[in-house]
Amino acid sequence: MSVTQTQRDETDHAPSAKCWNCQAAVAGAHFCTACGKIQPLPAGTDYFAFFGLPEKLSLDATQLESEFHKLSWKLHPDNFVRATEFERDLSLHRSSELNDAYRTLRDPIARTEYLLELEGVKLEEQSRAATDEARAQGKEKQQVVPPDLLEEVFELNMQLEEMRIARASGEDDPELAKCLSGAKVKFEGLQTEVDGDLLAQWTAWDTGDDAARQTAQKTMVALLDRRRYLSNLVREVNETMGA
Repeated sequence: MSVTQTQRDETDHAPSAKCWNCQAAVAGAHFCTACGKIQPLPAGTDYFAFFGLPEKLSLDATQLESEFHKLSWKLHPDNFVRATEFERDLSLHRSSELNDAYRTLRDPIARTEYLLELEGVKLEEQSRAATDEARAQGKEKQQVVPPDLLEEVFELNMQLEEMRIARASGEDDPELAKCLSGAKVKFEGLQTEVDGDLLAQWTAWDTGDDAARQTAQKTMVALLDRRRYLSNLVREVNETMGA
């Protein structure tokens, strides 16, 4: 049975409030407390709810890991080899969702991006839309250079081009390689600074009122844009140096 069919079956078995097997109230639980049967994931359940965690950026990493290992064992397909096909498919589906949720929430940056998406900020869609629009016009997507990095990025791009030309002709330039390595170290340091600034915004988000959250949200979006730009610079240096 395909995942698509499983999802249709989940709807047929009324996953929102009652156990599909005994009709006892389940309220989004992974298993029915009355009959013990595995339950479909209610529509709209986010990764935080999957682990029974509050929708906050400052998570208890130990608790997250503990819940992950506990659910990994309970939801593992090996526990359902003698169950119905519906239950086996549920196990596979839920185990996959568990892994996706854990990978996202355990990573601070991915967790921040995910929570912003829950708030309606489509970071990936914005990036993809910009890329698609640029390609449709036969151009490369232009990234906005942070004003404080204009001179350094201009110099870096020149050095990267010089290194590519040197590599293409089979030559090496130790001094240029040293400059690029230094630039990489600096940009990685700036990434670390951004991560620290993001952590500061976590507190404002987790403990603030609506106004404070709106301000924190805008700041986090700007910080993530800056971090993504810095990551791209580091990647370009790595690719050029490794060519």
